[in-house]
Amino acid sequence: MPTRIFAAILFVVAAVSARAGEVDPADWHKVVEKARGQTVYFNAWGGSENINAYIEWAAGELERRHGVRLVHVKLDDTAKAVATVVAEKAAGRDTGGAVDLVWINGENFAAMKRRGLLFAPGWAQALPNWRHVDHENKPTILTDFTIPVDGLASPWGMAKLVFFYDSARVEKNALPDSAEALLRWAEAHPGRFSYPRPPDFIGSSFLKQVLTEKVEDASVLLKPVVEEDFQAVTAPLFAYLDALHPVAWRSGRIFPRNYPAMKQLLADGELDIIFAFNPAEASSAIANGELPDTVRSFTFPAGTLANTHFVAIPYNASAKAGALVTANFLLSPEAQARKQDPAVWGDPTVLAMDKLGPQDRARFAALELGPATLAPEELGPALPEPHPSWMERIEEEWKRRYTAEN
Repeated sequence: MPTRIFAAILFVVAAVSARAGEVDPADWHKVVEKARGQTVYFNAWGGSENINAYIEWAAGELERRHGVRLVHVKLDDTAKAVATVVAEKAAGRDTGGAVDLVWINGENFAAMKRRGLLFAPGWAQALPNWRHVDHENKPTILTDFTIPVDGLASPWGMAKLVFFYDSARVEKNALPDSAEALLRWAEAHPGRFSYPRPPDFIGSSFLKQVLTEKVEDASVLLKPVVEEDFQAVTAPLFAYLDALHPVAWRSGRIFPRNYPAMKQLLADGELDIIFAFNPAEASSAIANGELPDTVRSFTFPAGTLANTHFVAIPYNASAKAGALVTANFLLSPEAQARKQDPAVWGDPTVLAMDKLGPQDRARFAALELGPATLAPEELGPALPEPHPSWMERIEEEWKRRYTAEN
């Protein structure tokens, strides 16, 4: 980032913070001082044991190093944290909010930005560890689901949609190479594929992948929904689902609750193909004994969805200094390398290796990514996420069409 732009960002952050009487991210020494003794309520998805364990490790390090107590508020839907902040703003609770930090991206980030619910623009670039971030080569760090991030959230990890299969049951040369081929495969293997029930993030991501592949002009998805065009644009998606559900697991009458439930179905031999938004997820599950060591990964040659996930600070957070220190620690090479280890989590880093010193590069080089993790060149193209408004409307339409029969 050019020096003059970075300086301008720091000036804006300092000016906004001063007006609001808030902590100034540009004065890091004071941030660290103020953070000591604070409790940070981190609202984050709590549906994965390995992710929960990683957050617990981070909490221990923050307490030991900075005197910050990190409390993981486990969510099944990030929208609940957004709703909490919305309700607090409506009630005039502009300080002392219940949410200090939130794991967020996509439509939830867009909703908080649109409603003015986020801490000062540019704070992410003011973090000391921002200097390691690969924002030059990972554009989704700066633009989340077509929405400019504007430094309102700090990147935490990278994501790309990848499929998994058990090679003991499925031949590699029989794997589908597109959404359409996946439908043909499901028709030939009834009951062996499913997806989590929307609005679960992974299930909704599958709908977006199908829509991106099937829509006549994918560029329309990068703009907000035009209600008059919604039915026509999404018709290929719902025609696809109407064909898929009768041949899906349990004949599409019920769906896995979330990714862990879908993963268990693969482990139990009830499903043959599943998917996740983490290229290392299968290797991580193998390392943790959750999947057999015969599971392998594949993706579609024409590309799958990719994005960045973030942590954000609500405008009325009680422990802003502690939240800033937490976000900075989560960006550290140590924390990022541990997170990328499949034996811990397997979540890809947002850092650039050429921005790290030899010792920190060695942390990443020493990682064993596991037998089921595809090499970067095997992941295929990254497809852009649609504008958040599409996901909101697609989930509503999915519920209208399919909930009554479930």
